Amino acid sequence: MKFKSLFIIFNIIIVLFLLVICLMPVFFLGAGFAANFWRTLWPLALILVLILIGMNVYFGINRRLFLLLEREDWPALVDHLEHRVLQKSRYSPGLVRLLANSYLVMSDSAGVTALENKAAIAKPALLEKNALVFGAARILGGDPEGAANFFAVRLEKARLRARDKQWVHWYYGFSLLLARQFTQAAGEFKVLAASSNDALITGLSVFFLSDTLLKYAEDPAEYRAIIAEGRERVIKALKTPAEWDREAARIETEVHAAILQKYINQAGTWLFDK
Repeated sequence: MKFKSLFIIFNIIIVLFLLVICLMPVFFLGAGFAANFWRTLWPLALILVLILIGMNVYFGINRRLFLLLEREDWPALVDHLEHRVLQKSRYSPGLVRLLANSYLVMSDSAGVTALENKAAIAKPALLEKNALVFGAARILGGDPEGAANFFAVRLEKARLRARDKQWVHWYYGFSLLLARQFTQAAGEFKVLAASSNDALITGLSVFFLSDTLLKYAEDPAEYRAIIAEGRERVIKALKTPAEWDREAARIETEVHAAILQKYINQAGTWLFDK
C-alpha cells in the first residue's frame, strides 16, 4: 500500500475517533448530559488532535522521502538523503540507516564506508546501531578481513541488543570464513551452534560447519557432535521447511540479509532433507 494511502487512512481513523467522542454523548445521553461527559473526555480528544497534527507535520516534512521510497527511485533517494544527512548534518538513526541501506541496494559499498566515517565523527553510537549494514558493506566490497575487524570491535560494545549481538557474532565468523581463516571461523560457529537461541543463526552455523569447515577440522568427531546437536535444536524449534522459510522471512526486509539468501536456502535444504 502506498504511503499516501496509509496517511489518508490514518487521518480518517483519527477524525472518526474525534467525531465519536464529540457526538456520542449527544446521541446516547442527550444534550443535557453531554457537557459533563465532554469534560471527562477532553484530554483524550486533545491527545488525538495532537497526534493528528504531529503526523500531518511529519508527513509534510518527509513527503519527498516517502514519494521516492514509493517509487523505489534509489539514485534520487540517495541524493535526497545525502543532502539531509551529510550536508545538513542531520545524523538521526533512521536517516543514517536508510541512507546506508540505499547505498547497499545500489551496490555502492564505498558510499556506505564514507557514511560510516562521517557518522563515526558526528555520532559514534550510530556505528553500533547500524553495525550489520556497515559490516555487510565491507563484505560486499570484497574486504572480508576489514569486515572481520569491524565486527570484532562491535562485539566489545555493550550497547548492542542481544539479538543484534548474535548476528554481529555470526557475521564475524562469516567474515573470517570468507577470509579463509577457517580455524577461527569454526571457533565462532561452534559457539553459536551450541548457544544461540536464534534458529536461523544456529542453522546457518551448523550448515557452514558441516558444508565447509569440517574438512579442516583437527578433531572431526567433535565437529560432528556439535553439528548433530545444533541441527537437532533447529529441527525441534522449526519442525518443517515451511517454518524455516517463515523464520527467514523475518529478516528479508533487512538489506544486509540479501547476501545470505542463497545460504539460507541451502541451509534449509540441508537441515530438513538430510
